[in-house]
Amino acid sequence: MKKIIVPIDFSEHSEFALEAAASLAQKFDSELIVLHMLELSNAIISSASETLSQEAVFYLKLAEQKFDTFLDKPYLKDIKVTPIVKHFKVWSEVNDIAIEHDANLIVMGSQGASGFKEVLIGSNTQKVVRHANIPVLVIKHNPILLDFENAVFASDFEEEAVKPYLKAKETFDALGTKMHLVYVNSPDGNFRSSSEIDKKIAAFLRIAEGGLDNLKDVNVVSDYSIEKGILNFANVIGADVIAVATHGRKGLSHFFDGSVSEDIANHSTLPVMTFKI
Repeated sequence: MKKIIVPIDFSEHSEFALEAAASLAQKFDSELIVLHMLELSNAIISSASETLSQEAVFYLKLAEQKFDTFLDKPYLKDIKVTPIVKHFKVWSEVNDIAIEHDANLIVMGSQGASGFKEVLIGSNTQKVVRHANIPVLVIKHNPILLDFENAVFASDFEEEAVKPYLKAKETFDALGTKMHLVYVNSPDGNFRSSSEIDKKIAAFLRIAEGGLDNLKDVNVVSDYSIEKGILNFANVIGADVIAVATHGRKGLSHFFDGSVSEDIANHSTLPVMTFKI
């Protein structure tokens, strides 16, 4: 994990993301690329007017000054930090920057459970999640500790989940994190018998792993809803992060019937990491 991108707006939650990214950077000797998207109108950007051009320069210089203060943090000591200011177009540009810099992870902040839907769903974080080809880690609280010892990866074990599963496994292996797979059997989902579930999981692992060596890491739980099953399982095992998958421009993946992944992202107090299908 050589490069981590941290999009910021100089808010408190941006600082949470920055501190979390710094913790990972120290562990992996990574470079932090701290990105601020400067929200300038097309009129200011494209105008030949000297006044408007001066206004664009003013906002650019102001952002650079804010960077000096924002990046003056003790936890950034001995970490290579590259600040970047881009004028605002669309947040899909974050993925373009990730490709340009060959980044491995994007870390973003959010307001937490109560305001997460307003901030993530249909907002800048969600736009980044939709377009990012690399994992996105969403931090909702002050990262007092960022040792991901246990991760939950919830899946319906359909074949389309193989790619994000393998990427999640690669990421968590690098972090030294134990990944627990979970399948939730519930009345609001596609209820299956035990034998049907066993066959489905076995077929999935044969495609993904070429065998059943990791069958012991798969947990089948029953609950009143899939969301409750995932969150309750995460609580029981003391998970530090919950992983979900995305369908890119379709948004957070509906791995199951309904908007389960969005609900998990909205209601989980844990960090959420997304992996693109």
